Amino acid sequence: MTTSRTPAPSVDRLAPWAFEAFVEANTHDTAYRPPVVDGPVGPTIIRNGHELVNFASISFLDLERHVPVRRLFAEGARAHGLSTSGSRMTQGICRPHQVLEETIARHTGKERAISFATGLLANIGFVNAMSSSAHFDTGIEVRNHDTFFVVDRDVHWSIWKGLEGLGYGRNVHAFRHNDVSGLARVLDRVRARDRKTVVIAESIYSADGTMGPIVEILDECDRHGAISMIDDANGFMVYGPENRPYAREAAAIRERADFVMVSLSKAIGLEGGAIAGPAAAIDAFELLSGTSMFTAAIQPPTAYVATRTIETLADNPAIVDDYLAHAARLRRQMHEADTPTTPTESYMLSVPIGNDAAALQMREWFVEDGYLVPVFSYPAVSRNQALLRLFPHAGHTEEQLDGFLSTLLTYRRRLGV
Repeated sequence: MTTSRTPAPSVDRLAPWAFEAFVEANTHDTAYRPPVVDGPVGPTIIRNGHELVNFASISFLDLERHVPVRRLFAEGARAHGLSTSGSRMTQGICRPHQVLEETIARHTGKERAISFATGLLANIGFVNAMSSSAHFDTGIEVRNHDTFFVVDRDVHWSIWKGLEGLGYGRNVHAFRHNDVSGLARVLDRVRARDRKTVVIAESIYSADGTMGPIVEILDECDRHGAISMIDDANGFMVYGPENRPYAREAAAIRERADFVMVSLSKAIGLEGGAIAGPAAAIDAFELLSGTSMFTAAIQPPTAYVATRTIETLADNPAIVDDYLAHAARLRRQMHEADTPTTPTESYMLSVPIGNDAAALQMREWFVEDGYLVPVFSYPAVSRNQALLRLFPHAGHTEEQLDGFLSTLLTYRRRLGV
């Protein structure tokens, strides 16, 4: 007996998309075939069987030392299962999601929060909800296709993806990175007070670790009558207390920003995201975001662990205080070694390299010498503005950090950068 099977698309039929030529033209194989990782990711990582000192992990607090994550995950799985097994709208939310959303709302200073499977989906969902035009029944409708978005040009790809198709230069406007005067000029030009206008900026920018001038941005929003949304993916549960950097800005996000996005993949060390803001808007987002209603939610045990991790970080500030001091020491040592980083106080250390080819060569040498060091080159940044973007890990030893710095200095001398 023979069975028929739909043949795979032939190369000839895919030729107009130029995928094969695109991949073949790239000489850096790992850009398209990610290495395989074995075991847990932490201060070190095992890729393709080789152990590397890891400067790429966005889960940087080494929380296993402070939170029994695996035990709590198993506890949450036993009590609530591994899957929601249905959408929020057809079946409801699991208890861990409700508790997590209440916890996030409390720690962001907002009335309510809604969780998403990832921070990326939270950002796309926010933009979609704020620009939606929908009619469900008599009186149940919104007409927000006329919303204007004004964004820092360096906001995350997920924001730009959400804005795609809304008309750059028409309903979408950008201002130069961290340029408050540029923001004011755009708001003056679009006459924000007479229109539905949303300003989007980040607290800590992923590419270079720069910190946004949040207080001044919120001042301009107030002056022009614009709604504010701050993407706090990299700052949530890191900044806030007065003894830490960025305390003034973190307080402004909590007290003055209309909406805030948080990620659970950074300080919390898990996966997922949320939007927090006014209760009526967040309730409407259930329907209008799309990325809540039409896709899976965070796994229940993940939500269960996330709540406990947030509370642990709030109750034990020394966890983050010690980490920030750890990152600051490495930054200071790099400056003393004449290897300056982007001028900022954030825990992300970005080392300008410039030449794209030199930076990519460094990445390959680092792997050969036992270090995983992310490189941001074009198109992540402008051409020949490449940089190394480092996440110091709370579990890195002084020996590992000294070894990395010595190796970096060797490469810079070798390449003349």
